[in-house]
Amino acid sequence: MENLTPRKIVEELDKYIIGQHRAKKAVAIALRNRWRRLQLSPELKDEVLPKNIIMIGPTGVGKTEIARRLARLAHAPFLKIEATKFTEVGYVGRDVESMIRDLTEISLNMVKSEHIEKIQEKAESLAEERLLDLLLPSPRSASGGRGISIDDEEKEKYKETRERLRLQLKEGRLDNRYVDVEVREKVMPFGVISNIGLEELEINLKEMLGGLIPEKAKRKKAKVPEALRMLVQEEANKLIDMDTVTKEAIERVQQTGIIFIDEIDKVASRGHTHGPDVSREGVQRDLLPVVEGTTVTTKHGPVKTEHILFIAAGAFHMSKPSDLIPELQGRFPIRVELDPLGKDEFIRILTEPHNALTKQYTALLATENVEISFRKDAVEEIAGIAATVNEKTENIGARRLHTVLEKLLEDISFEAPEKKNGKLPIDREYVRTKLADIAKDEDLSRYIL
Repeated sequence: MENLTPRKIVEELDKYIIGQHRAKKAVAIALRNRWRRLQLSPELKDEVLPKNIIMIGPTGVGKTEIARRLARLAHAPFLKIEATKFTEVGYVGRDVESMIRDLTEISLNMVKSEHIEKIQEKAESLAEERLLDLLLPSPRSASGGRGISIDDEEKEKYKETRERLRLQLKEGRLDNRYVDVEVREKVMPFGVISNIGLEELEINLKEMLGGLIPEKAKRKKAKVPEALRMLVQEEANKLIDMDTVTKEAIERVQQTGIIFIDEIDKVASRGHTHGPDVSREGVQRDLLPVVEGTTVTTKHGPVKTEHILFIAAGAFHMSKPSDLIPELQGRFPIRVELDPLGKDEFIRILTEPHNALTKQYTALLATENVEISFRKDAVEEIAGIAATVNEKTENIGARRLHTVLEKLLEDISFEAPEKKNGKLPIDREYVRTKLADIAKDEDLSRYIL
């Protein structure tokens, strides 16, 4: 984190997102400020609150992608949620505190994966020994533990056979053999009667009741690779200290968590005090304590929200940030307007990023031994068509490129398995042949592109 200076953060974001320099700069400073806060003395550290951000811009200009990539850079727990999913307390729908519980769950899985990675080698080694015991029980266990003495020659013979089996296992020569694996799982002593969320309710009950639910050994016949995977998972779970994982996960949420609230403009009131606006304001008032800083009870323990970074986003076509309640506006001091995208930006989006769409489609079709290459004039034509369709119909920003490319390559994708070792250069003429008529017909392009 120390090496992630604001300039480096922007450089990393530039690899995946075209333009939007002001938004990148704002999030880079916000991320760096987190590192700066952690260097302060304990009494001052708690006083420095994150500078939450509102991103203003139409759909498909990179708002979500900026936040997602930022979280990836910081190795931080990240949650994207839509403001419209929430309802005021007392109504049917999700309460705002559920986003903190979801973020904690994401953080827990993240930390658990990291801990498993550290002990993976040991878990694999222990699982391999257990699997070899199943494939070749030791002479003593095979005799049912009746205390039959085994001479040195018998021991040596057993060791040699076991090593041969180990070699065969590593070479994959035992992959088609079946073994009986004993797996332990918690069994509910009663059934759950419900017509919604049955599995989730049962999983939550298992976790809540913990040690009270008896574990039951269950024998399962599985092929060797599947059996080994199950045993590795079981050994890894034994080696991990879940109390440490939980503590670390909660700490990570509290200090580095990022929540992206999309469509915040949809809960902005528009100066009325009746109808649906009352509910919208209710959602804002419920959001306020979570953004301001409160303690949310989760099944893994209490989580403080003071230092979670909130990034809100919205198109603000029908409303403006000042339509949010003043208290909530005050909690989002940084406002960034994102630029709309046109033909020039689309050309860059199609070619420059590490994950550019043209690179993705080229790689996808290469799996079928079909080599496609996009000529410069073809890229310009695709960008031009996408920009024109956005102007004529709904402007969905860069997302239009996905639709246009999918339509353009529809026939190639369909025929690819039969076109083994085929080469296909895509030029302006090819693009026009496939798309020009659709792009010209406004009614048709509204539905197809």
